[in-house]
Amino acid sequence: MLFPKKVKFRKWHTMRLHPDKRGVATRAVDVAFGSFGLKAISYGRITSNQIEAARKAMSRYATKNGKIWIRIFPDHPYTEKPAEVKMGKGKGDPQGFFVEIFAGRILFEIDGVPEASAREALRKAGTKLPVKTRIVSREH
Repeated sequence: MLFPKKVKFRKWHTMRLHPDKRGVATRAVDVAFGSFGLKAISYGRITSNQIEAARKAMSRYATKNGKIWIRIFPDHPYTEKPAEVKMGKGKGDPQGFFVEIFAGRILFEIDGVPEASAREALRKAGTKLPVKTRIVSREH
């Protein structure tokens, strides 16, 4: 699973966003490395476990010839309180890391496999993620 080697603070603020302020991505909006990419078309938070599940689903289709690029990295820690604990008594313990995704962001790219295999691999990866996705190809 992906996670940062070191973070400056163990617990970050939650960074809640008003639904109207969720906007669109300005970085990583074009397919840059591979031939096909998986683009997010909605806002969401993707955890490191979900990224790993999508990567495994893709790599089954990529075989030995295919190359996969992961264009997102989970660097934001999130916390949870244990089950059946009363309110108060401070913030919960860190549980993992997530990345905040805005619409238009390229999540994964794939190259070196036939188009049908690439589209199927990206479709399967998209089902593992909590955001709506679309398969895009490089514009020549």
